[in-house]
Amino acid sequence: MKKSIVWILSAVMCVSFIFLLSLQISFMKETSDTRRKQFDESVKRSLYEVAHQIELAEAKRYLEEDIQEMERNSNFNNLPVDGFFSQTQSFVFQNGSFTFSQSIQPPAQPSNPSGQSSGSSVPSYTMPSLQVPRPQTDNSNELSERSRALQQRQLEHYLANKSLVDEVIYNMLNTSSSRSLPQRVSKTFLEHTLFDEFDNNGIDLPFNYVLTTNTGRVIYASKDYNTKNIEDSYPQVVFRNDSPNRMGVIRVQFPTLDDYIDKSVGFMLPSLIFIAILMITFAFTLFLIMRQRKITEMKNDFVNNMTHEFKTPISTISLAAQMLNDQSLNKTPQLLKHYSGVINDETKRLRFQVEKVLQMSMFERQSNTMKLKEMDVDELIYGVINTFKLKVENIGGTIDAQFETEDPFAMADDMHFTNVIFNLMDNAVKYKRADVPLHLEVRTWNEPGKLMISIADNGIGIKKDDLKKIFDKFYRVHTGNRHDVKGFGLGLAYVKQVITNHKGTIKAESELGNGTKFIISLPQNNE
Repeated sequence: MKKSIVWILSAVMCVSFIFLLSLQISFMKETSDTRRKQFDESVKRSLYEVAHQIELAEAKRYLEEDIQEMERNSNFNNLPVDGFFSQTQSFVFQNGSFTFSQSIQPPAQPSNPSGQSSGSSVPSYTMPSLQVPRPQTDNSNELSERSRALQQRQLEHYLANKSLVDEVIYNMLNTSSSRSLPQRVSKTFLEHTLFDEFDNNGIDLPFNYVLTTNTGRVIYASKDYNTKNIEDSYPQVVFRNDSPNRMGVIRVQFPTLDDYIDKSVGFMLPSLIFIAILMITFAFTLFLIMRQRKITEMKNDFVNNMTHEFKTPISTISLAAQMLNDQSLNKTPQLLKHYSGVINDETKRLRFQVEKVLQMSMFERQSNTMKLKEMDVDELIYGVINTFKLKVENIGGTIDAQFETEDPFAMADDMHFTNVIFNLMDNAVKYKRADVPLHLEVRTWNEPGKLMISIADNGIGIKKDDLKKIFDKFYRVHTGNRHDVKGFGLGLAYVKQVITNHKGTIKAESELGNGTKFIISLPQNNE
């Protein structure tokens, strides 16, 4: 699969997941906001009804008390009427309002000796309509005239006293509003009304309340009411029609409101979690695909490099063998020695490359065991330098060695550690600058509990981005148009693995165009 296709599919999937996740979050937020608005409206409606019930209860209570007092001071319910009607006046509290009513009853009629009625009895009349029905007998003109006159007198009497009644009601309500807030609102009535109204509106959450004056003085408060979180409470003014200094304020808090709102959208949380899991799984799968693709590319490069590495010595060996088998050539001892030397050198070269591959395979399976022994590291490095010195001098280079250790002994594997030093020096030769003679600097010194080794060159250097990957298996630094540098990309990976098995560390310092420096640290066991 092409890299561009992988990136396009990845971008489409990422955009889809992000859009789906944002849509789900937006829907959850909108649902949560809607549920909170509905709850707020229900609470406000409940508190408004609570305030209304408190005002009605206060008006009814004080009005009834004043009426009872008036009835005790005067015979209010039995006022006589001139020889014909008796009247009754009363206040009726019905459907949240007070009504003044007055009824007129006629006296009992004397019996008729003839057994016949002089006319039907006069029905009762109710004020304020004061509609007196017409007498049903045509022979009672005198009674009809007296009834109309009496009706007119009662209407005039009612209109004269209506203003007095209104003034009495106003004075009673004004007297009640002048009382203190605790006298006007009962704590028990307030609690019961709050519970009833919240229940009627479908609110079953625990709540805390406080009743304060308009200036903030607390009158009643529940046990757990938090006065510090006033902004989280729902306020409602009581006695709204009174003067500001006589008003009260009810505030209600719901401690578990946030949990209630979260639970209302909790059913969508699993879908959000699954979307997040799918996103993480997709990202991890994409990472594995890209990593596998990179490994495949490196393995292909490895196969190509291995083919070139093996092709040259095999061709050389094949050519030398053909020369030896050619009967037309005069095979002098010098010529035989030359051809046999070529075959021997190329065979060693093949064996060395094969050993690299086998060694990395063994390290991966952890089937290779280090044969560690205490040895003089300075002496080992000195032997490698003497062997490698001829190769460096043949290309016009130099090697400078500085052995500054006071204690050169460390636990190391002779063969593998020798290969480490040889690989690092061989890299310096491969990646030298064409216009500058190669110069190698090898140095050893001691640090507390450690033996330090550095190998520096003045070659082409390594880019900063490549510096982090040079110890990866199959990874080879791009060298531009240089085709004389061959390899498997296993040399530095092998070096890193050997040093790690020695419980040491290795790091590289480089700057493009100014050479590279490798620093090795080996632990020392002086005991």
